[in-house]
Amino acid sequence: MKTKVIGYWVTTAIIEFELLVGGIADLVHGRSVLVVGPPVVDVLAHLGYPAYLLTILGIWKLLGGIALVVPRFPPLKEWAYAGVFFHMTGAAASWIAIGDNTGEFITPLIFAVFALASWALRPPGRILGILSPVKMRAPDL
Repeated sequence: MKTKVIGYWVTTAIIEFELLVGGIADLVHGRSVLVVGPPVVDVLAHLGYPAYLLTILGIWKLLGGIALVVPRFPPLKEWAYAGVFFHMTGAAASWIAIGDNTGEFITPLIFAVFALASWALRPPGRILGILSPVKMRAPDL
């Protein structure tokens, strides 16, 4: 059980870091000392997206990061995990769609896997409902 808790917090910390730092970088359009490589506005332009999308993504990343760590609110956490997964797989699909052979699509897929792992390892208090109900057997008469 302790391994599961450690796994949850490690994967969640990785996702949190990406959401918070990425959200801030998006809001300032990549003019941050933490951003390595070209500003995110240039990356989005390369992918064919408008610069204003960064403001939208930045706000949602910050809100999603907050939702994942605040206590309670399982429905909000489910939406946040879904948003992270859609964002990361969408980013990977965008890189693949433009035909870059640089392997840029690997990083968002790794973050998508971390998001899935965090979601799968979350403690019972952060789960919305029952994931797989136990089937009750009829008593023998």
